[in-house]
Amino acid sequence: MTVSSQSVPVIVTTRRHGDARGWFAESYNARRLAEAGIDTIFVQDNHSYSAKPGTLRGLHFQTPPHAQVKLVRCLRGAIWDVLVDLRKGSPSYGQWVAAELSADNGDQLFVPAGFAHGFVTLAPDTEIAYKVSDFYAPSSDGGIAWDDPELGIDWPLDGLTPELSDKDRALPGLDAFDSPFAYDGKPLGALERLA
Repeated sequence: MTVSSQSVPVIVTTRRHGDARGWFAESYNARRLAEAGIDTIFVQDNHSYSAKPGTLRGLHFQTPPHAQVKLVRCLRGAIWDVLVDLRKGSPSYGQWVAAELSADNGDQLFVPAGFAHGFVTLAPDTEIAYKVSDFYAPSSDGGIAWDDPELGIDWPLDGLTPELSDKDRALPGLDAFDSPFAYDGKPLGALERLA
């Protein structure tokens, strides 16, 4: 596995070339990403479907030695995608950023290792696909409660009670987590865009 030299999240803009028939886009180009410092080798593609708006999945991560880098995109519908900095010693530890990913905007979110990831669906029949840099490892599977008051994530639920898995309902708060993720000197800031 190659861990990317890019250690903070970025939005990857998908270039669409359209005409009267519709459009064409490269959803992944290793050379383009490597030129921007994203040199991760992805080993698995995942696909998720959520029937209802307000379906919330997260906040998830895998710990070392099976930490995962992710590249997330929305194929149908829309999500509000959230990342939380879990790198021990980071001045932005416990802080979060979010971006709307949709089938319409085509944006992707690059999620480095050391960040918890979650999303809530904004539309019915939403599908996302994401690449990961390591295989699923149950012994490294972890998560933080989506509604931990210490995080203060302002989920756009618009009065909806989120649809959650039993696993996500039982996730602990940040204060119960002893992070194994190392800080590399790059604090979390506003999401930058790779055009």
